[in-house]
Amino acid sequence: MYKNILVPVEFDEAHDAKESFDMAQALSEEGAHITVLHVMEPVPAFAMAQIPPEVFANTRKEIETHMQALAEAFPKAATVLVSGHAGRAIVDYASEHDIDCIVIASHRPGLENYFLGSTADRVVRHAKCAVHVMR
Repeated sequence: MYKNILVPVEFDEAHDAKESFDMAQALSEEGAHITVLHVMEPVPAFAMAQIPPEVFANTRKEIETHMQALAEAFPKAATVLVSGHAGRAIVDYASEHDIDCIVIASHRPGLENYFLGSTADRVVRHAKCAVHVMR
């Protein structure tokens, strides 16, 4: 079983974090630490110039609140919000924080994923720890 589990979450209708959390709990040993991670993709500079700064601050606050609510189910869970490309940020976080298992949700790949790759695919190919993919 695993001691330090990372559960990346995405807040959209296609992803349900509950299954990932259930799997993380099943894979964790007693006293395991679970980290809930969300990656905010960078907004291009030309778009940022047109959006009031308080919109970004409010969005970030809403995400942090939602993540905290998700993490309450685990006594030792922490939440982390980072910016960057999702696949790279997840792998980097896992490497930097001695994560021994990543539990990540994935959708059924479409044609575009065969050319660009999905986030879960990038994590599976580049992570140096175990990766459990939920479909």
